[in-house]
Amino acid sequence: MQWTVDEEGQLPMVAKALLDHHADQRVFLLDAPMGAGKTTLIKILCRHLGVTDNMSSPTYALVNEYRGPAADPIYHMDLYRLEKFEEALEIGIEEYLYSGHYVFIEWPQLIEPLWPEGAVQVSIEVTGPTSRLITTQHNG
Repeated sequence: MQWTVDEEGQLPMVAKALLDHHADQRVFLLDAPMGAGKTTLIKILCRHLGVTDNMSSPTYALVNEYRGPAADPIYHMDLYRLEKFEEALEIGIEEYLYSGHYVFIEWPQLIEPLWPEGAVQVSIEVTGPTSRLITTQHNG
């Protein structure tokens, strides 16, 4: 799937379409350059899933856990600061990936060998000051 976004206000429509199109998937791997809008898109995805908590980038915490209306956890991870694959294993990355809950991961390249089959790879390409091209595909 592919969406062209001209402004941030269009992201809720994209988030709904992305979740609807990949309704059977729970792991989303976001690849984009710094400042492209990974965290913004994840916040909007979480809002669409019913999260009302205050959300922020987990750059320093590595993992933020939110709760939706069903009280199931939704995990938001930012692996930018990790330097080695072993560090991801130390935080229990596999438990998150295979929990059956929604997991949104920024900078997932370090853990590529662990990507679950069928995980949704989300690419955000900056095409202008406020415009983005968002593309998805399944891993495996």
